[in-house]
Amino acid sequence: MVTLHVAEHPSLDLVAFETTFATPLREHTDPALQAMMTLDAETPVRRSETIKAEVRNLLRHGGYKPTGRGKPASEYLIKAVTQELLRPINLSVDACNVVSLHSGLPISVVDLARVEHPLHVDLASAGSVYVFNASGQEIKVGGLLCLHDAQGPCANGVKDSQRTKTSAETTSTLSLVWGTRSLPGYADEVARWYRSLLERGGASTSDVELRGAP
Repeated sequence: MVTLHVAEHPSLDLVAFETTFATPLREHTDPALQAMMTLDAETPVRRSETIKAEVRNLLRHGGYKPTGRGKPASEYLIKAVTQELLRPINLSVDACNVVSLHSGLPISVVDLARVEHPLHVDLASAGSVYVFNASGQEIKVGGLLCLHDAQGPCANGVKDSQRTKTSAETTSTLSLVWGTRSLPGYADEVARWYRSLLERGGASTSDVELRGAP
């Protein structure tokens, strides 16, 4: 079982789980997910302006400004769908995108073979940056809630790092649903639906042990 240490935070309601694929991720797709890549799809959870505001408040706590190019990933997905930029990739990415799009909660997914333990969640230190895409673009993450591995911050509710992203060869992932206590029980509800989509596609999911900061 993966163990994740989580620092004290006044509003974070984090839900995390591990997903295992029997074969490399390139072999896993679910055509049904493509039908849900629309803003009006029928889904068990539904984004709202209230959720949008509370997510921004969550990410704003450490001094980060979740606006413009630094807005939550869940907001970017709405724009991507509107501009017809969202395309099926594989089961892991597609399920994450569909759930984040419709729930309004940002979600991170990292390849467990690409992270270096131990893992913890905390505000990134001032001046922290990392590359977030194959083009080498960087995001400044100081003050933002991030997943950290032994090398430093590697994922958050805005943009995950290129270093730990999934690939066609991925066989196990760690997913983090960035929920907030101002929406009681919502992150758990979202995670249940998320896990059901992955399991319907043939993957298996398991709980992650959350502990306080060491």
